[in-house]
Amino acid sequence: MSRSALVGNVTAMLEDAGFLVSERCAVRPKSFDVAARRDDSLLLVKILGNIDAFDGRTGIEMRRLGGFLDATPMVIGLRTRDEELKPGVMYLRHGVPVLSPDTALDLFVEDVPPMIYAAPGGLYVNIDGKVLADEREERDWSLGRLATELGVSRRTVSKYEDGMNASVEVAARMEDLLDAPLANPVDVFESPEALADDDESESDSAEDSLVAVLTRVGFDVHPTTRAPFTTVSEDDGTAENVLTGNSAFTPTAEKRARIMSSLGTVTRTRSVYVVDKSKRDAVEGTALIEREEIDAIRDPDDLRDLIQERAEEPA
Repeated sequence: MSRSALVGNVTAMLEDAGFLVSERCAVRPKSFDVAARRDDSLLLVKILGNIDAFDGRTGIEMRRLGGFLDATPMVIGLRTRDEELKPGVMYLRHGVPVLSPDTALDLFVEDVPPMIYAAPGGLYVNIDGKVLADEREERDWSLGRLATELGVSRRTVSKYEDGMNASVEVAARMEDLLDAPLANPVDVFESPEALADDDESESDSAEDSLVAVLTRVGFDVHPTTRAPFTTVSEDDGTAENVLTGNSAFTPTAEKRARIMSSLGTVTRTRSVYVVDKSKRDAVEGTALIEREEIDAIRDPDDLRDLIQERAEEPA
């Protein structure tokens, strides 16, 4: 299957599951392919045939963007270099959850989360330690007896009851012995650890100038490196996020502005593109502001009003 077909299939699946899906981010570099929202759940989705192509820098960028936009970064892919991704299993690459299309379908359409996760050494499940202890005690089994039946140490069984996860094989033996379900679903939406801004992002002098202007008028600015937009800027006055682009107004810039508009609709953010010169006020929902105009702004309310006024004008 071509990557374009895979992206189309995943997008259609998300739409069938009730997600509003953005336009594909068909510009480079890009850390994610689409944004998708259902109710209050927002996803940033990277779609790959071979997930080994997902590198550490992209993982960092996706996790950072997830933190800025209150979104879950996710990779949906078909295989690794060595094998097909197994259904019902959550993998992890650079801190980002990875699902096969079948696992994503089960999760989003059938509301059936994965029960297994992959980690170094094999496949594991989250054991519900309280249920395990209750089932063992109901049968009047000692820790030693269950340990003997499983072929593990008494201390290991105690750790399972304290919340340590178990391999798929051990979990299956425990469930057979106790005739009870012991595994908890894997939480795909668990927030990844926060990433602080560092010098990973490299801006040119024009972008540095834009960051300085936005900061001066009261925005908390987070530069990006692999997104269709230059920064995610939080307006301290309204707690709204603004996606910001910055370049000469070329056909590529117009394409980026259109993608930003689509992303803004899904992520519930405003979008603005700073250009050298333009005879237009907006590209769809993305406001266009000339650099001289934004350099002259001193009051955050003036910038908010200008973005809103421009965005509401016909393109």
